[in-house]
Amino acid sequence: MLRTHTCGELSLKDVNQEVVLCGWVQRVRDKGGMIWLDLRDRYGLTQLLFEEGKTPAEVLDIARSLGREFVISAKGAVIERLSKNDKIATGDIEIRVTKLQILNAAKLPPFLIEDETDGGDDIRMKYRYLDLRRNAVRKNLQLRHQVARHTRAYLDNLDFIEVETPVLIKSTPEGARDFVVPSRMNPGEFYALPQSPQTFKQLLMVGGFDRYYQIVKCFRDEDLRADRQPEFTQIDCEMSFVTQEDILNTFEGLIRSLFKEVKGITLDEVPRMTYADAMRLYGSDKPDTRFAMQFVELKGQEQDLTSGKGFGVFDNAGMVVGIAAPGCAEYTRKQVDELTEWMKRPQIGSKGLVYVRYNTDGSVKSSVDKFYSEEDLKKWIVAFDAKPGDLILLVADNADKARKQLNELRLEMGSRLGLRNPDDYKVLWVLDFPLLEFGEAENRWFAMHHPFTSPKPEDIDLLDTNLGQVRANAYDMVINGVEVGGGSVRIFAKELQQKMFEILGFSAEEAQEQFGFLMNAFEFGAPPHAGIAFGFDRLCSIFGGADSIRDFIAFPKNNSGRDVMIDSPSHISDGQLKELSIRVDQA
Repeated sequence: MLRTHTCGELSLKDVNQEVVLCGWVQRVRDKGGMIWLDLRDRYGLTQLLFEEGKTPAEVLDIARSLGREFVISAKGAVIERLSKNDKIATGDIEIRVTKLQILNAAKLPPFLIEDETDGGDDIRMKYRYLDLRRNAVRKNLQLRHQVARHTRAYLDNLDFIEVETPVLIKSTPEGARDFVVPSRMNPGEFYALPQSPQTFKQLLMVGGFDRYYQIVKCFRDEDLRADRQPEFTQIDCEMSFVTQEDILNTFEGLIRSLFKEVKGITLDEVPRMTYADAMRLYGSDKPDTRFAMQFVELKGQEQDLTSGKGFGVFDNAGMVVGIAAPGCAEYTRKQVDELTEWMKRPQIGSKGLVYVRYNTDGSVKSSVDKFYSEEDLKKWIVAFDAKPGDLILLVADNADKARKQLNELRLEMGSRLGLRNPDDYKVLWVLDFPLLEFGEAENRWFAMHHPFTSPKPEDIDLLDTNLGQVRANAYDMVINGVEVGGGSVRIFAKELQQKMFEILGFSAEEAQEQFGFLMNAFEFGAPPHAGIAFGFDRLCSIFGGADSIRDFIAFPKNNSGRDVMIDSPSHISDGQLKELSIRVDQA
């Protein structure tokens, strides 16, 4: 080894020991007769000392020639620092250098390699290998490593076996768009990169591997945002001879274990909520339960406290629904108008916002006083169980739109009121999703999860009579309003799987062509099985208190799906295209 120690491990117990450190120059402070240099590696910082009269002249000359990010080797004795630094682990000591070697010089980096950098996202993505030297990025990847290590330890302890599944597979029409790979040896034919190992892990269950897991790369060619990348990582799991309850208990245990080992947090028992209740109370199948502000319907299936008063907006709406924002009755008209304009943005699409102030003196004031009496408004107050000082905010539209709009408003108010603390973790199971959803544009049914999800046993008869009422034997785990994992009990009987394909619009020939291998396998003794997959990158970002998963991926892509560091994707030569039997028409 070129070094005897790292830059993060020396302390007072090492005083007078001769050591050799290697690393990158963080900064140099030349005070004439004294030079201090901060040396950095993955493990931390150590201060090096050079002093006129005590340090060899040739070593001083080298020290004065150093720039930021030079790679050096320094030999010297550990001494106690006169001016200690309690902000770093090695702050009690420094190294009096006797020998110094430049291992590699460096150009001046395009941004500061420090916790508080002056580099924007674009420049740091272009020089990601420099960004990786920063503490903040390194700590994120160390956290990622810890999550992976403890995941494997937990599952290994439960007799799960890690099995790698293929990366070059068959394209299927359901789900997101596939990334496709041309086959040179089979001209005109293509592989697809897996969106998940779904069918392979089911085949592993048929093969008798009753407890499988894999921390696996998956690929989806879809529009990107902060929590999406074209390639991402899943904790992918499957079990045989289990019920939904077994899956929930096993993987709630995994999440509890990860919180304990990685964050030092002991989670309470994870509550459960049906999809129907999640949509009714929060307008979302991934509700953020760190704060209340549950929805109350003034006009809906249960009651109508708004119609017949001459206010056409409410009279013509299928639903009037709102939230009570605690302590916001003192919002000024300007603040309420700003919220209204926020709701009218195209990405939310609300027609407007109605408010009711429940003042601290007990009086009530609203933006619709012209149509509703104080007695009417007090009925609304009772329906909301509002407290003096609350501000009731209402939207009106058809049920789906109203809930989606109000969900956005609820989350925004939660943020404005400081109720979405990233260090406060609320975990939730959401159960009993619809099995199917109807696509109006396509005029057909689609699988809410995927075609292999089993209906709840008590709803199987509804497959012949009322498809919209069939519930899936499916479950999602939500943390702080983010879906981090989901799965289902699988179909394992060929007849039911065939029926599911028929409902989804597959002809018998299409089903056989796409999934014949799976249905054939079901004829050879497929066990009951179920599984789940967690978004590994999302899980890491939640543990790290960040919104973006890019910070927890060593070499991420930007919002256009590009790796700006290596300039990918890129064109390939005409020769390669010809070899792959691909013709590209020039515009």
